[in-house]
Amino acid sequence: MGVVLASTSTGLSFPRYSSPIPNKFHFSHQTVCKLNSAELQVQTRVWNWRGYSIRYQHAGNNGPALLLVHGFGANSDHWRNNISVLAQSHQVYSIDLIGYGYSDKPNPRQIRDRSFYTFETWASQLNEFCLDVIKDEPFFICNSIGGVVGLQAAVLAPHICRGILLLNISLRMLHITKQPWYGRPFIRSFQRLLRDTAVGKFFYKAVATKESVKNILCQCYYDTSKVTDELVQLILGPGLEPGAADVFLEFICYSGGPLPEDYYPK
Repeated sequence: MGVVLASTSTGLSFPRYSSPIPNKFHFSHQTVCKLNSAELQVQTRVWNWRGYSIRYQHAGNNGPALLLVHGFGANSDHWRNNISVLAQSHQVYSIDLIGYGYSDKPNPRQIRDRSFYTFETWASQLNEFCLDVIKDEPFFICNSIGGVVGLQAAVLAPHICRGILLLNISLRMLHITKQPWYGRPFIRSFQRLLRDTAVGKFFYKAVATKESVKNILCQCYYDTSKVTDELVQLILGPGLEPGAADVFLEFICYSGGPLPEDYYPK
């Protein structure tokens, strides 16, 4: 298995360790030119995972399998401009992680395991999706926190994933180990305030607006002309679904767990 890191802001990619990804995985100018041909139909489906409904999208029936994994606050629609193009020569799947998009959003306070929204949970979701739905060993293409999810999935079951492409992986700068020791008690107190009081819901209402989402996306996109009203709505819409606020607050209070660098050989 190989791992490739890429930055969408610079357009650069470089191998990090292990054997390189096969050449088919490095998408060439020829692949991009296929935009001129007829796009394949993208199908939206629902997969039952451990009693929860998980939305995913699929296109293409030939070539290596690809599993696209979105980032924090996003969903499978974030890949809308990529799926049909990649499907010209690949079997492409894009999934909504549980708690995001139009997948179920179980309330963390009503789940026996309060540590439900973790990278281990999402990694298990990916691996079981590969076994139940894809029925093949896919390449993972991951963005933001989706990169950490993909790495965790590969660690849990390395035989399932052929390789990983990481696009602007989250470095988890809010992780407790990246905070000064003297500030950690205050961070924990602030997290409890957000998660366990009405302050959190008030904060979420201020963030879950078109203006806020557009501003955040503009900070992430090198080409801000790509931050269209359509994109803003695709991100914001699922965020207004019941349960979305609880998932959001639970995750921003998740300052433990793995860091991306933990997955690489020392």
